[in-house]
Amino acid sequence: MAEEEVSAEENTDIESAIDQATEAVAVQASELEELDGPQPGGDPLGMRSLSDVPVRVTVEVGRTRLTLRELVELRSGSLIGLDREAHEPADILVNGKVVARGEIITMDEKYGVRISSLLSAE
Repeated sequence: MAEEEVSAEENTDIESAIDQATEAVAVQASELEELDGPQPGGDPLGMRSLSDVPVRVTVEVGRTRLTLRELVELRSGSLIGLDREAHEPADILVNGKVVARGEIITMDEKYGVRISSLLSAE
């Protein structure tokens, strides 16, 4: 029974430890409140400030799936069929997201794409 009973001295030590912990938490909370200082000033970040950020534009003519066996058997001159017909528009992707469709053209001996439709933002 003596082990189960808490002496008055031990009880005081426990209460003192609880008081110290409570005070430490209160100090930390008041330090966090100091972080709520003045709001940043200046002009908001708008489209004008983002206009020079580079983005990756990709034109996708079509896709296909091959087995690993078919892939390793490819040689120079091999043909790969795609999932689109010749008259179907190509997808125009910006950073991996389809934003438009267009037709493949040649421009000064290089390929290009003429935008035929813009997709609505979802």
